[in-house]
Amino acid sequence: MTTSLDRTGVGAHEHAVASSARPVLLATLDAPLLPEASRMAVDSAVESGQPLLVVNAVEMALTRCALTFGQLYITPPRVEESLEAPATLAHSLGVHVERICLNSPRPVDALVDLTGERDVGLLVLGADPGSMRRWRYRRCVRKVLERAPCLVWVP
Repeated sequence: MTTSLDRTGVGAHEHAVASSARPVLLATLDAPLLPEASRMAVDSAVESGQPLLVVNAVEMALTRCALTFGQLYITPPRVEESLEAPATLAHSLGVHVERICLNSPRPVDALVDLTGERDVGLLVLGADPGSMRRWRYRRCVRKVLERAPCLVWVP
């Protein structure tokens, strides 16, 4: 809310400043999402009225076959269920939802690039650390915190 002042310093009129859409991004690194991360992302998207991007960043080598015929990746059932639940809930609450699967040899870099390209307002990194190697999870979180151009929420 901005207020313009007249010469006496008293507010002449008030008007709201429209903000551009800055979506909420719920991300995992080919691991199931934590329920509290899903709740945080859906609640933020609903309360702010912004779109929700549900992203699975998968590490895949770019081989000649993959480049020629496309990536063939089948999401594990536990990961698929954890991605589908918040997307369905947010959609039922009237939020625009987009599901994205990032296939990259460097999934964390691809995720950070996506946050910049989509002008994300909040990145919720919701991967379950128990389903990843400890050092890999810590390294991914550190990279995201250092490079992300937006607010980051990590459980």
